[in-house]
Amino acid sequence: MSPLQVKDGKVVINVTVVPKSSRDAIVGILGDAVKVAVTAPPVDGKANAYVCKFLAGEFKTAKSNVSIIKGETSKHKTIEIREYRNIPPILREFVKS
Repeated sequence: MSPLQVKDGKVVINVTVVPKSSRDAIVGILGDAVKVAVTAPPVDGKANAYVCKFLAGEFKTAKSNVSIIKGETSKHKTIEIREYRNIPPILREFVKS
């Protein structure tokens, strides 16, 4: 299964979050998910908020267009991104036209 699907003008992406990392980055593909490292700790939703902010920057959209639709309390999340203007190069090969 692909780690991301594009349909109806939205990207739905399966993410594995690595909190408290030394840098913020899309690390690569881990199974059927995109591995995202963030510096924020997994406390009081800080890592969730930071992942949304980071992905908003990568996809060039507003933070309000990024939402966690599954996995709020897990490191494995499904995230929906609306009104994006960019797909990061590391993920473009997974986009099916």
